[in-house]
Amino acid sequence: MIPLFYILGVEPYSLPDAVLKKEGDIINEGELLAISKSFFGLFKTEYVSEITGTIELISDATGMVGIRHLPIPINLDAYISGKVTEIIPKQGVEIAHMHATFVQGIFGVGGENHGEILIIAEPEEELTLRHIGNDCNGKIIVGGSQVTAEVLNKAQEENTKGIVTGGIRRVDLTKFLGYEMGVAITGHEEIDITCLITEGFGKMAMAKHTYELLKSCEGKLASINGATQIRAGVIRPEIIIPMEKSEIDSSKVEDDVLADGMYPGTRVRIIRRPYFGAIGTIKNLPPELQKIETESLVRVMTIQLDDNRVVTVPRANVEIMEE
Repeated sequence: MIPLFYILGVEPYSLPDAVLKKEGDIINEGELLAISKSFFGLFKTEYVSEITGTIELISDATGMVGIRHLPIPINLDAYISGKVTEIIPKQGVEIAHMHATFVQGIFGVGGENHGEILIIAEPEEELTLRHIGNDCNGKIIVGGSQVTAEVLNKAQEENTKGIVTGGIRRVDLTKFLGYEMGVAITGHEEIDITCLITEGFGKMAMAKHTYELLKSCEGKLASINGATQIRAGVIRPEIIIPMEKSEIDSSKVEDDVLADGMYPGTRVRIIRRPYFGAIGTIKNLPPELQKIETESLVRVMTIQLDDNRVVTVPRANVEIMEE
């Protein structure tokens, strides 16, 4: 915004007559933008533009001229590899890939990142500084039951792109970020590493199914995003590993395998206490409503957990695990 009326010594209402360009015109640096004359043309004042841009505003009320800098092209990496199927004007593009390995976590921090999958620990191990080395540079590391602030800092120093592990303590998360997390959406933290927690807060071994799935993709390029929102419009952190058609076992691919929802034999994970994070198989889906501890009447299911325990939980407290 340029106070051109003041520079030229004219009244705001007469500014449009002094400006040599119109709104929408391009003005170049060093080009004469405006000129005013006084004392019957004996004296004149000129203004030469100091920038190159587009004239957005010539105000006869304030005497200001607004010049917008020319747009600067920005190159952005695509979040995943694939085919552009739709361009959303002024927002972005939609990218599709025929097949991919897709894992969602419970909680995450950090934005979009890319790197090759590297397994660094077994699911039950607690990650320590000895797990982090030069081989983590540019990688998305996987494994362990808990990550500490010290390990996250060391991984970030080694230019690790992402870390996928079972659990984290709130105190370590606060220490790593430098502030207490709120309840708003995550994913915009000013950090260089993306952290994805698969099970929850505290020391929690990564689910065997999740670990084996990611281990089978070791060495492949993956995309990871820690954005999480737990309220309306739920967003879960994720890791996506695109796969070529030649890598797909067609005998194991079933279309719309989850279209019918849950039924006996469906693999599920419990997402509420007291069995939070437990994985099992549905045994029974009784149709009648049952009273739970809160004295609410809800539909429930009976699940045989992987440790052979049989528990009954509300249907709303589980999520389907696609095999």
